[in-house]
Amino acid sequence: MGFGTRLGEIRDGFERPFWVANVSEIFERLSYYGAFSSLAVYLQEKLNFSTEQTGTLTGIFGGMVWFLAIFGGAIADRLGFRRALSLAYLILTGAYFLIGSVGAAWLGPLRNALPLGLFVGCVLILPALGVALVKPCVVGTTARASKENVRSIGYSIYYTMVNIGGAAGPYVAGWAHRKLGLETVFRISALSVFAMFFLVLVFFREPRRAAGDPLPTISGTLRNFLVVASNPKFMLFLLIFTGYWIVFWQQYISLPGYVHTHIDANASVEWILVTDSVSVIALTLLVNYLTRGIAAFHAIIIGTLITSLSWLILAFHPTVVACYVSIFVLAIGEIVHQPRYYEYISRLAPAGQQGTYMGFAFLPLGIGSLVGGWFGGRVMHHFGEVTGHPERAWWMITGVGVVTAVLLLIYDRVVRPSQQKEVTT
Repeated sequence: MGFGTRLGEIRDGFERPFWVANVSEIFERLSYYGAFSSLAVYLQEKLNFSTEQTGTLTGIFGGMVWFLAIFGGAIADRLGFRRALSLAYLILTGAYFLIGSVGAAWLGPLRNALPLGLFVGCVLILPALGVALVKPCVVGTTARASKENVRSIGYSIYYTMVNIGGAAGPYVAGWAHRKLGLETVFRISALSVFAMFFLVLVFFREPRRAAGDPLPTISGTLRNFLVVASNPKFMLFLLIFTGYWIVFWQQYISLPGYVHTHIDANASVEWILVTDSVSVIALTLLVNYLTRGIAAFHAIIIGTLITSLSWLILAFHPTVVACYVSIFVLAIGEIVHQPRYYEYISRLAPAGQQGTYMGFAFLPLGIGSLVGGWFGGRVMHHFGEVTGHPERAWWMITGVGVVTAVLLLIYDRVVRPSQQKEVTT
C-alpha cells in the first residue's frame, strides 16, 4: 500500500469525536502529570510529610485515579461519553485547585479538624473521580470513532497525545515551581482541565454505537462488569502485570525525594521527568517498526524487563545525568509494550462494552501505584535513612520488575487463554 493511500485512509478513517477527545487528552494529561511530577516534593518539602508518608500519599493519588477507572468505564457507557467527559473536567478543575490550596488559610478550619495525613489523603482522591471518567471515554471514543482499518493507528495517536501532555505537564510544572511556587502548579492544572470542559461542550458529539448495539442498562452494566471480573485468566494477567507499574511509578513516587535528598537539592525533578514522555514521542514509531515482528505478548514481557533494568543505571551512578539516562531507558521499555497492550485489551471487548473492558485495562496502573507508593516509601526510608545505602533501594525495585517478567513468561507458556493467543500472535 502506498504512502498516499495510507494517508487517505487515516484522513477519512476517524470521525470528529476521535480528534476532540484526543486533543482534550493532551490537556488532561498535562494537568495530571504536571500535578504528579510536583506532588512528592510538595508533600515532603512544603507540607513536611515523612519519606514513608510521602510515598503512601503519592501512591494514593496515582492509584485511586486508575483503580476507579474500572467503575468509570461502566458509568461512561451508561451516561454517554459527552456527558461523562463534561462532568469529569468539572470535577478535575475543583480537585486540582483544592490540592494546591491545602495550606491556604481559608481551608484552615477543615484542615485543623482532621489529622493532616487523613485530610490530604481525602483531597488526593478527588482527581480520581474525574480521571476515572476521562480515560475510558477517550479510549472508548477511539474505538468507536475509528474505522477498523486504521484502529491500530488510532491507538498509536491516542498514545502519542497522552505523551505530548505527559511531556508538557512536568515541563510547565518545573517552570511554575521555579517562578511562581509549588501551589501554582496545581492551579495551572485546574485551568487546563477547565478549558477542556468548554471544548467538549462545544465540539464533541457522541460517537455512534455499532448497529443494533443497545444502550446499556444499569443491570446490564453490572452484569458486564461481573463477567470481566469473573474471568480468572484475564484477571490473573492483569494482577501479574501490576508488577510493571510498581516499578514504573517509582519515577514519581521515589525519584523526587531521592534526587533532592541524595543527589542535588536544587535539581528540577519535574524536568527530569519530562524525559519519559519526550522519549516516547520521539521514538514510538521507530521502536514499533523495529519490534513489529515480535508477538504482542512477548513485547509486553520484553518491555517489562527493559523498564525494570533501567533503575540499575541510577543505582550504579547516583547523579542527575544518570537520572535522565535511567528515565530514557525506562521509556524504551514503555514504548515496546504499551501501544500493543491497549490494542490487545480493546480487541477482547464485546460490542458496547469498550468502556468496561478498557476500565479494567487500567487496573494494574492503579494497584501498581497504591502498592508502589507503600513499597517505595518504605524501601527508600529503610535504605536511605536507616542503613545509609539509598542506592540499594533501586536494586529492590528492579527485582520486582524482573520477577514480574518471569511470571509473565510463565503465564504465556502455561495459562494464557486461546482467545488472547489469537490476538497477540
